[in-house]
Amino acid sequence: MIEIATLDCGIRLVTENMPGVRSVCTGFWVGTGSRDETPAQAGISHFLEHLLFKGTSARSARSIAEDVDAVGGDMNAFTTKEYTTFYVRTLAEHLDLGLDILCDILRDPALRPDEVDAERQVILEEVLMHLDEPADVVQERFGEALFPGHPLGREVLGVPEVITGVSVPEIRAFFDEHYRPANIVVAVAGDVDHARVAEGIDRRFAGASLGAPPVRSAPDGEVRTLDVLARDTEQAHLVLGVRGPDRRSRERFAMSLLNHSLGGGISSRLFQKIREERGLAYSVVSDRIAYADAGALAVSVGTAPERAKEVLRLVLGELDDLAASGVTKHELELAKSHLRADTILSLEDSGARMSRIGASLLLHGEVLTVEEVTAKIEAVELDEVAELAARVLGGRRILAVVGPFTSEEFSSEVG
Repeated sequence: MIEIATLDCGIRLVTENMPGVRSVCTGFWVGTGSRDETPAQAGISHFLEHLLFKGTSARSARSIAEDVDAVGGDMNAFTTKEYTTFYVRTLAEHLDLGLDILCDILRDPALRPDEVDAERQVILEEVLMHLDEPADVVQERFGEALFPGHPLGREVLGVPEVITGVSVPEIRAFFDEHYRPANIVVAVAGDVDHARVAEGIDRRFAGASLGAPPVRSAPDGEVRTLDVLARDTEQAHLVLGVRGPDRRSRERFAMSLLNHSLGGGISSRLFQKIREERGLAYSVVSDRIAYADAGALAVSVGTAPERAKEVLRLVLGELDDLAASGVTKHELELAKSHLRADTILSLEDSGARMSRIGASLLLHGEVLTVEEVTAKIEAVELDEVAELAARVLGGRRILAVVGPFTSEEFSSEVG
């Protein structure tokens, strides 16, 4: 059973009781991510993800870790371009511990200067590790080309110069602006009582200022069609994509089905043609990218440099074919069957359910039941996917490449 409420403190709460489950997973979803940073703040959201578990005025980082460890629980956090999530998973009998810790870190993080400086070094190491991975770098370059000059095109981790120079007062000011009840969704799944959680959150957040979600501007229609980074790598890494519908579009289910048929599964066109039939790549995959006011469909592949152009032409050929003819009836049924099963199989534990209901409420303002989701998947018609494929895949294509190449070698491939 799913229950939703806006609490007296201003936080939106969604819970899902799972009969027969002995665990509970509690997540705080803050509706701020890297797109809500100015260039001078690039990386603060990710910095805060690291810092909040470092302690509060009443708790040290060690005491938080020991308290969770002592009950066999786990905790973690992650940052995206549009939100930041903190969660704790424990046995149901330790629900209050998870609420205590999460409410404490979201209301009263210590941000002690020595701990900030220590974590600053950890994050700089993370950025350097990212820059050493061509598969990561090509995704970053693709994002910049897809949304040039817009915060959605920036890397979530931030840039070294900002991370190195940002001060504790600047981090605190960002926290004070964004980490407020009106910008938070709490999701709890497992052996949970909605009323008990609601009372516990209201009590712990009593007196907190309401705040507001961030104000955002959508990217314009400009793209950079080609971005090649010359690097002496063993593999060439390519990302080819097009702009697409945003996440609230009525076409989002059709877009997911189109994506699966293109490169989202082992029966997809790209997997079969590039890996299975020709052995040109170990991994080739397409992904639907969806933000509040923008979206894309992107194909990622790594291959030997001498095969890069052959692989690219195969990908372009499939995009052309789908744009001209759409998917077949058989492909659509395969995609529907996969997405239906994947939706159900992904909800086998309390952590997965917490993620589904939390993301749904924060990003869509509603939580569909699994039955409603599968019904919307089933309702997609063949001509709807064909029209979408023609419009989206026929649009301007963006190519990012990392490998031993020059821009001139790919200038005739996209445009």
